[in-house]
Amino acid sequence: MWTSFALLFVFLMLAPSARSQDGRGPEPQCDGNTREMVECMSGLTARWDKRLNDAYQKLLQDMAPKQRDQLRAAQRLWIQFRDANCLYYGLGEGTIARLEAGECMRSMTQSRALELEGKN
Repeated sequence: MWTSFALLFVFLMLAPSARSQDGRGPEPQCDGNTREMVECMSGLTARWDKRLNDAYQKLLQDMAPKQRDQLRAAQRLWIQFRDANCLYYGLGEGTIARLEAGECMRSMTQSRALELEGKN
């Protein structure tokens, strides 16, 4: 449990000065009460999800049919894994679980978007 609090503390302390990994400027600071923090992380996740989908669609256009089919299969499995993995965190105890699940969705979506963009 202390590990969860330590991770949240580090996340919150670094958030104001943290730059997004793509260098497009700072990501918004997610602070406030639990509801505000969850909403903020959801907004960040939505931004990364749009980038992920844009990169995915671009890759599909540029691929041979066999490779395209494999990417579709891999992406479907990745979504299942991400959702199951983050649900694990969401089933934890207390309000910290909502924050951990939100951060899980944001960070995994960001990582996959950057991977599909070729910036991993």
